[in-house]
Amino acid sequence: MLRKLLTVTTVVLAGWAATTGVAAAAPTLSPPTAVAAPTPIAVATPTPAPTPAPTCPPALPISGRVTGATATSLTITYAIVLSPPCGFDPPVTVTLFAGRDDAMRWQNPVAEATSGPERNGTVTIERLTPDTEYWYRFSDDNDLPDPYVIGGAARTLPLAACRATATVDSRWGGGYVATVTVRNTGVEPLDRWHVSWRWAGDERIQAIWGGLADTEGADVTVGNASYNGTLAPDAVTTFGMLVATSTAPAELTLTCGR
Repeated sequence: MLRKLLTVTTVVLAGWAATTGVAAAAPTLSPPTAVAAPTPIAVATPTPAPTPAPTCPPALPISGRVTGATATSLTITYAIVLSPPCGFDPPVTVTLFAGRDDAMRWQNPVAEATSGPERNGTVTIERLTPDTEYWYRFSDDNDLPDPYVIGGAARTLPLAACRATATVDSRWGGGYVATVTVRNTGVEPLDRWHVSWRWAGDERIQAIWGGLADTEGADVTVGNASYNGTLAPDAVTTFGMLVATSTAPAELTLTCGR
């Protein structure tokens, strides 16, 4: 009986399928949808904070002045006030220029010399032109220029037209008497002359004869008197002075010029 029922059911289903035209098919499965990989999140690199610029005091990093001159050299005394980053460390270089405009622009240098390791010292620049004006500037050992100091004008002395020598005639505990001899070493007559020097201690002129003295601090200049200014080539004249001092020097270093 059961077999007959199954047979009838199969025949009925087959006839329904033929009538409707629908074919029995196996179910179709869709392929799995691809899952995109997650996008990595960019992490910003932190920007380092800028280092604040140093606050420099309102002072020149270096100072200088001309303290000596000959016909072919200039001596400049310097003092380094500030250290890096606001100043310099020694050695320093002194550069000479022929004019202020060149010095301001750091162009056309004509000569230079470098100091020693001292923070306060002197620099002497040689092989200069006699009776010539120069301007000077400072830079450090790494060629870093000082932006402030433009020194000058500094002038070399004219070629010596005369020579002066001093002789101490007598001395005692409170001073001495000296005679200075002036000689015309040129090939032309002199119509005037002057002799200059710098005291080493507490010297001061109490009296002078044969010349006219002009003093400024430790610097002394003695010019000719009205009657002994004219000197023929190789001619000589003299002047004398009474000097008060606690210690008489062994000698005087004199410069003679016209």
